[in-house]
This record gives sequence, C-alpha cells and structure tokens, in this order.
Amino acid sequence: MSIYILGIESSCDDTSAAVLKDRQILSNVIANQSIHQKYGGVVPELASRAHQQNIIPVVEVALQEAKIDKKQLDAIAFTRGPGLLGSLLVGTSFAKAFAMGLGIPIIEVNHLKAHILAHFVQEKPGDASPEFPFLCLTVSGGHTQIVQVNSPSEMKVLGKTIDDAAGEAFDKAAKIMGLPYPGGPQIDQLAKKGNPLAFSFPEPKIQGLDYSFSGLKTSFLYFLRDQLKGDADFIEKNKADLSASIQHTIIKVLLSKLRRASRETGIKQIAIAGGVSANSGLRNQVMEMAEKMQWEVFLPSFQFTTDNAAMIAISGYYKFLEKDFASQTIVPYAKSAFK
Repeated sequence: MSIYILGIESSCDDTSAAVLKDRQILSNVIANQSIHQKYGGVVPELASRAHQQNIIPVVEVALQEAKIDKKQLDAIAFTRGPGLLGSLLVGTSFAKAFAMGLGIPIIEVNHLKAHILAHFVQEKPGDASPEFPFLCLTVSGGHTQIVQVNSPSEMKVLGKTIDDAAGEAFDKAAKIMGLPYPGGPQIDQLAKKGNPLAFSFPEPKIQGLDYSFSGLKTSFLYFLRDQLKGDADFIEKNKADLSASIQHTIIKVLLSKLRRASRETGIKQIAIAGGVSANSGLRNQVMEMAEKMQWEVFLPSFQFTTDNAAMIAISGYYKFLEKDFASQTIVPYAKSAFK
C-alpha cells in the first residue's frame, strides 16, 4: 500500500510544501520571499512573518497539485533544523497542528540530511539514485560538508567548514563587486564569459578534509581594494574575469578535498547537493573529475538544489518506514545536530 507524505520546509526564506507517494514526487511548491533583495540578505524577522502568510496557501496548492485529499496523508514531515529559529517555529507549529487535526504522526527532519536524500526523490519511475555507501558534497550558503552516506539513517561527516561556507564566499564576493542579491547565481553567469586564470587567489591550507573560506573572502576583498586605488573602474572592467577566477578557486578547493575523501574511503559513488550544486562551473568540474577518478556522479535536478519540501518529504518517507516519529512536544533547533 502506498505511503503519502506531506513535507514542509521553512528553514530560511523559502516556504515550501511537497507531497510524495512513496518516492514519487506529486507536487513541490515553493513560495520565495523577494523582500530580502533590497537588504542584500535574509532578514530573520521578515522571513518568519512571510512564512506565516505563505504556509497555508502553499500547503493547499501542494495538495491540489498532488490531486489528493488531506485525509489520504499518512504523516507530515517538517524541517526541525538547522536554520532561522523564527522561520522553523512557523513550520514546526503548523506541522504539529495539522497532524494533530488529521490524527497522523509527525516526522522531524534534519535539513542537511534532507539535501542529501533529495537524490532519492523520483520525478519519474526508474530514476537513478546513488548506491550505498556514497559520498556527498553538500554545499550551500550556510554549510559545506563531505558526508559518507551508508544508509538513509546512517551518515558520517568526514569534513566540514571550520568557518564560512562556500556559498557564503560566493555571495560575499558578489556583494564586494556590487552584484545584486543573491550573488552566487550572478557570479556563475558572469564566469561563463570570463577567464578563470585571469587572477590568482590563495587557496586555504587546512589539514584533513575540513574547509575554510574566510581567508579567501578576505584576500579577495583586499585584492580589489588595492586595485581600486589605481583604477576606480577596475571591478566594472573585469567583472567577468573576477567572477571566473574566484569561482575557479572555490571549486578547486571543494573538489580537491572531495577527491581526497574518495581516495581515502575507496568510494566512487559521488553526489553533490545544496544550493551551490546548481552552479554550472561546479557541475562541469565534477563531471570532468569523474572521468579521471572513474566516479559515478549524481547531480540533483535544479528544483532540488535550493531549499524545497520534496527533500523533507523523502527524508520523512524513510523515517516512516522505520516508524521513527516525533512527539508533539518537539521543538526546532537553530544549529546543526548533524554530527
């Protein structure tokens, strides 16, 4: 008998609801918050207020697109954390109330693990998924990790950022150059027209499989500061080359550690996940490395790269199979409990 899971995602500034029938996606609705653009970043208070306005209509549309009645739902999965606490409270509270009204269980989901399990959502029957164990490079604005995934419930972090995430480095570099928010996609587009070797930036030297991007951001800032002293139009004249060069450096750092993790573990099933997995440069480079390393690579569909509820629902599906349900007394957490 099929299992219907409603997923709810509200960790940052996107309100999302999705319905899965087992692993098959029936709907994945996302309401974006454009209000943050004029502030150059997400404003937590505004985000939580927008979630309150969006969550009921988003869930309603998700059920309509899935063509099911709410009474057919078997469970409701929601993002418990990490994320913005105010935003998470909206999703958590709604999930509790909706599930209580329907008399069905709730399932708490770790946002980072959900990004990884998005690879198991089926858009059509027979879609390929990684085989266990596999390595997943999870890259977003708030997180950068290499995870060894042994099963849907057993994951081990092999390396992580010790300061800033790669996505933040993209966004901060874009902000320094005066590009609109969000800056990561802007750099990706400009980089296609630029020379990745035009400018050289120092690569962080961090032991093991951990990452660091704070120093790279600082060196980029100081480099532009010095260049602007001699030419006030330096950034405008070199936006494409600057974008290509900083993107090249970030990707080189990301993949060097991923290559090392593959060699140390012997695992050649490789996946990438998170918002930065939509970056065309990263996608191209990981496929080139796959040929050299004899990897089998799994790239997420673009709708599953950013925050979305389908990844929450698939995580809920696997927990449902294990009867791993949450209590109505559960509360969200802002920082990651993913060890």
